[in-house]
Amino acid sequence: MDALSNPERPEVLEAFRFANRAMALQRKHTAIAALREREGIAFQEAKKRIDAKGAEEASWRPFQLAFVLLNLRALADPTLKEREAGPDGIVDLLFFPTGGGKTEAYLGLAAFTFAIRRLQGTIGTGEDARSGEAGVAVLMRYTLRLLTAQQFQRAAALVCAAEVLRREAYDGGDVRWGTTPFRIGLWVGGAVSPNSFDEAQKQIAEAKDNGDGKGAKVLQTLACPWCGSALSAQRDLHADDDLRRILLYCPNGEGKQACPFSQRRSPGEGLPILTVDEEIYRLAPSLLIATVDKLAQLPWRGQAGMLFGRVSDLCPRHGYRHADLDTRTKCGDKHQAKGKHAAVKSKPVARLRPPDLIIQDELHLISGALGTTVGLFEAAVDELCGWSAQDAYGTTVRVGPKIVASTATTKRSADQISGVFARKSAIFPPQVIDIGDTFFSRQVELSKEAPGRRYLGICAHGVRMKQAEIRVAEILFLAGQTLFDRHGKPADPYMTLVGYFNATRELAGMRRFLDDDIATRVRIHGTRKGLSNRLLRRTEMLSVQELTSRISSADITEVLSRLEVSFDESMDTTVRRQAVVDELRAAAQHKQRIDVSKLGLRNEGTGAVDAVIATSMLQVGVDVSRFGLMMVVGQPKNTAEYIQASSRVGRDAKRPGLVVALYNWTRPRDLAHFENFGHYHATFYRQVEALSVTPFARRSLDRTTAAAWIAAVRNATTPHSRNHDAYDIDLDGPVAQQVTERFLARAETVGGPRARKYLGERIEVLKDAWAHKKQGSARLGYEEAAWQGQRLSGLLNKATGATWNELTVAQSMRETENEINLLVPGTGLYDVVGWAPAWSYAAGAGQAGSDGEDSPEGDETGAVLDGKADKAGRQGKRA
Repeated sequence: MDALSNPERPEVLEAFRFANRAMALQRKHTAIAALREREGIAFQEAKKRIDAKGAEEASWRPFQLAFVLLNLRALADPTLKEREAGPDGIVDLLFFPTGGGKTEAYLGLAAFTFAIRRLQGTIGTGEDARSGEAGVAVLMRYTLRLLTAQQFQRAAALVCAAEVLRREAYDGGDVRWGTTPFRIGLWVGGAVSPNSFDEAQKQIAEAKDNGDGKGAKVLQTLACPWCGSALSAQRDLHADDDLRRILLYCPNGEGKQACPFSQRRSPGEGLPILTVDEEIYRLAPSLLIATVDKLAQLPWRGQAGMLFGRVSDLCPRHGYRHADLDTRTKCGDKHQAKGKHAAVKSKPVARLRPPDLIIQDELHLISGALGTTVGLFEAAVDELCGWSAQDAYGTTVRVGPKIVASTATTKRSADQISGVFARKSAIFPPQVIDIGDTFFSRQVELSKEAPGRRYLGICAHGVRMKQAEIRVAEILFLAGQTLFDRHGKPADPYMTLVGYFNATRELAGMRRFLDDDIATRVRIHGTRKGLSNRLLRRTEMLSVQELTSRISSADITEVLSRLEVSFDESMDTTVRRQAVVDELRAAAQHKQRIDVSKLGLRNEGTGAVDAVIATSMLQVGVDVSRFGLMMVVGQPKNTAEYIQASSRVGRDAKRPGLVVALYNWTRPRDLAHFENFGHYHATFYRQVEALSVTPFARRSLDRTTAAAWIAAVRNATTPHSRNHDAYDIDLDGPVAQQVTERFLARAETVGGPRARKYLGERIEVLKDAWAHKKQGSARLGYEEAAWQGQRLSGLLNKATGATWNELTVAQSMRETENEINLLVPGTGLYDVVGWAPAWSYAAGAGQAGSDGEDSPEGDETGAVLDGKADKAGRQGKRA
């Protein structure tokens, strides 16, 4: 609170007010968009219903407000010790249960960071001057593409809110929030969003030709974050060749309630969303959402340093300039007037402040090999985020970013944070006397008002796992339909079954069962058991969606949108569906034509979903409040994954969750969890495994030193960043020496003198290899390319599976080892060993019979034993 009440720092209070207004608008319009998406109503109606809730929809939870206030001073004063890497640095870890509202807490910090940078303007003079009037203010990092896609929508709503406030102030003569729009950028892999304007333009053209936007990855949100209007690539995306911009306009552009981001009200800009890498580099959005893997591009792309404030020239037409981009954008020192664009000249600009706030969501995922690689790469990120400023005493100090992290499952977080960020850990809310009461949260007893989540364990001894899966899924579908018939809307959470699997192979088997055995059973077995049938017609199938690595990134947003669709109690009850079936049957008998679209039949492409099957992709980032029923097949690999995955259901207090854990009796680990089911679930937060990151181990340094050190040296200064500069860099010059010394100091902080020695050895080997490359006949570049009529030889080697050497630099943080091809001899694999019965494969083994029951012969692969052995096996089971 001192930061807010200090009369010498009035900008802090103004920035906090701005953040409060932005967050209030963000929550309101996120709720409006969600309501419109869920119920398909008009904007005016959705706004009226949200406004009726009053302040409830736009209020802070106590822990959120406390977390924001706790970090205001560090964001307002860049020279604080807690922002430096080293023993005095602090990472604030927001440790709160899933569904508690962690996202809104750090989005509030992001909004404050936007505002305080604009109010503070340029800090320092000369070469140390850093401008906060533009540039990336906040860097949010995730590990999974699904998590990135889900959070992108919420963060985009915040940026829209900040931009609306900036425009309103500017139109009223208040220029404190600057002239540069607040924007958000999605900086992820090329498989998710396009890398260049030309690629994005091609996608838009194909979308317009085909009449749909299925292949347009440049569109990463299906609804306007501000008003909830549906967006389509073929209608709302526009490519401006002169600006080399992809503009996304909201289609809601008519009347008094026109969206401020429609083409009529925001010409030349539209929604402040950037999804093309080239645009992100040139425009440096205020909020950058990235996967940790994308940071592996730093040694390969000199223009990536612009995201950390390393700019020198600004083209009013194309944005910030870089030599490697100029050839692609055809940008020069000046441009003639063209069409509606006036003639412009490039101008020198002050270097921008690097990100002041780094947010690492779901910290528990930064572990193992990935966490180790991220930990060493973090040295480069810290180096690029560092700059010099004078503190309150006039002493020049090195400024770093404020880092906050969040998780719901962690153990030994101090060690993990030390390994990844080389800083101390401060957990919020702090654990005090009673673990069940942290002042900001209190553990409550189960009641009708707080029903919680119930776990049920099933282990069918002696029954094949696939048969158990079919039977359990069948009864859950039938029971859900029966509850829906009796109670209507309150039973909607149990109409969608969430299936969680440990491996894609197991999930693929369940996908087949849902289309075959389970679909057959839920048509006829409901009436046999005194329940409602789920499906009534022979041709009707269950609607199934997948959340796995098998689906494309372009489809993730659409799938998440489908999962929000509720079942309609006026259309999806058994009585209503039976009436539709009877009407169709009567029309067929009398050979009458009937308009099927008016019968309310479920549409496979747009209706509610019966089942969603997922692997580990589901465990974080999926926030679908209507989920209430989950089947976990097999015990997940670790407790943190189990907690995170099962927490996807029952997130709404009005919709209690049921998690059915189905154990495989042939797996000792599953059996152990089943036998200790009650105690394990009563204490499973205590069972969370400690995470391990070892960035300065020898093997880690062998793989990552080149990438991290070259990333830091190349992007430290403009004369080092261009592709052809690899030849001119002085490897023993002041920049390289400063980077090396700070790397070594970090290694000693994390791993002691031995880690410092290991890293020093690797850097010397790397410099020797780089110097040797300079002696070649061709000029050295970071990558092979043409430059001024000559061919550059490449310094960096891609991780292609060839021998890994000192200059091999991966393009993903998950590329740490070469793939191994396993050769299996063609004979001997199926030889009979030790009196085992011979194997044979029978057609149709394991398929359902005419009565819907499983065939007794055959295991999960369809293999059956010969007659005598099979008979003996069945006798053995009966015995």
